Amino acid sequence: MEQKTSKLKIIPFGGCEEIGRNMTVFEYDNDMIVVDCGLMFPGEEMHGIDFVVPDTTYIEQNINKLRGMLITHGHEDHIGALPYILPKITPKIFTTRLTKGLIDVKLQEFNIAKPQIEVIEPGQVIRLGAFQIEPFRVTHSIPDAVGYAIETPLGLVIHTGDFKIDNTPVDGMTFDFARLSNYSKKGVLALLSDSTNAEVDGYSPSEKTLQETFDQIFEKAEGRVIITSFASLINRIQQVVGSAMRYNRKVAISGRSMANNIKVALRLGYLKFPEEVIVSIQEAAKLPPKNVAILCTGSQGEDMSALRRMASGEHRQIKIQKGDTVVVSASPIPGNERAIHNTINDLFKRGAHVIYGKKLDIHVSGHGSREELKMIINMLSPKYFIPVHGEYRHLKLHGELAVQVGVKPENVFILENGEILQISQSGAQKLEKKVPTKMVFVDGGKAGDVGNVVLKDRQVMANEGVFVAIVVVDKKTGKLLTSPEVITRGFVYMKTSEDLLKSVKSEIRRFMETEVNTNYQKNWAVIRAQLKERLSEFLLKETGREPMVLVVTAEM
Repeated sequence: MEQKTSKLKIIPFGGCEEIGRNMTVFEYDNDMIVVDCGLMFPGEEMHGIDFVVPDTTYIEQNINKLRGMLITHGHEDHIGALPYILPKITPKIFTTRLTKGLIDVKLQEFNIAKPQIEVIEPGQVIRLGAFQIEPFRVTHSIPDAVGYAIETPLGLVIHTGDFKIDNTPVDGMTFDFARLSNYSKKGVLALLSDSTNAEVDGYSPSEKTLQETFDQIFEKAEGRVIITSFASLINRIQQVVGSAMRYNRKVAISGRSMANNIKVALRLGYLKFPEEVIVSIQEAAKLPPKNVAILCTGSQGEDMSALRRMASGEHRQIKIQKGDTVVVSASPIPGNERAIHNTINDLFKRGAHVIYGKKLDIHVSGHGSREELKMIINMLSPKYFIPVHGEYRHLKLHGELAVQVGVKPENVFILENGEILQISQSGAQKLEKKVPTKMVFVDGGKAGDVGNVVLKDRQVMANEGVFVAIVVVDKKTGKLLTSPEVITRGFVYMKTSEDLLKSVKSEIRRFMETEVNTNYQKNWAVIRAQLKERLSEFLLKETGREPMVLVVTAEM
């Protein structure tokens, strides 16, 4: 190890004060590593946005320092940003076998050249510049999840990734407490730990507890059973298919990501069932409903997902019918509640029996609750504690837990995205300077071409509508050649607002006569801006609303 004269920087690029977009940078002198590269689902106010990904400007500016990227597991909030980030940075990626398979499928869908990905095993030591890294096995809602023990010249840093303590996991691979015990003996400088369930008391139930619930659902269902969940919940898929087989049902899959993930997991041995249990949607249509189960995407009410299209009647192959049982086996991501409720309402309207929420134990969290979080902190006894992966309240509550179990209050650091925690031999402190971590919006497959200004315009149009004024003038004199035209969308209904629209046209005429005819040499860009301001003030006074105002001018 080199001399301990330099400083370690820990910088969250996402995942702090939000659910998703997980990415953390560790920097020591001229060496940098990145942990995870996830996306976040948009909030209701992000009109038209598909996903939100991290801002990697700082990494791009320091690309010569980048030694590698470590991925903890294969959920979208940890790998989903890769197709948008890899065209800008091309690090060597280290991850487990299943996670590599899921990344390969994702990059193939986007037609992106695959980077160098090295498959690693828990306990394997990796050296990346000043960092020596050892992955350790954790239990989560997907197989092959790991955390990372990162040895730095200043001491050992532990990043848990997402975890829960499941003593009876579906795949039989339990949390590696022995390895954590060894880390504790060495001494832990800093612990970064998953905060998602920091406000949930007790312990998170084992994934295996769902098996009995699924069996009950399949036993009672008289028609088709349609189950939606996250496409990457491989252990959940294993249990659903197991129940289907016990009750003599074939399984059809709807949703490309679900089908691709199942194919990869079967090939790699993380799903274990005969391939003949899977049939096409066309084959399933020929079977009696009581012999059919359907696995599909759409647990978050996503617009173009399989379940959403079924609920709206737009799915070309699957029509919801009376007797269908639909199971929503996932908890809502904050911001998706309305879309999920709309989907459930539409399914009920079409005659389905829908099981969702807390009606039955159809979903368990993949994240540890308060007692599990305290157990990890107790076991590792870190000098510094940094809660990650959660909204502010989660981080704050997790920090309070750390103090309860012995971490000094001044050694707990609640970080915002972009804040830099600097650790040296003399202590730890937040730096005043932050790195840029703006939200990068993905719209229609492109990242970054929709910024905050465009998003704000969409919010205005969605909330207040749009008002367009069209003015045709004589190019020599600047006088109006025709009566001004107005078009509105989402503001007022033109047929019932004739008086208002006449007043607006009169206001435009007054403006053109006083501001343009007397000073025709003005720049038309300036004139449009002035007319827009005048109309905005007029419409606010007359209606109390502020639509987006656009002015179109034409000279003839």
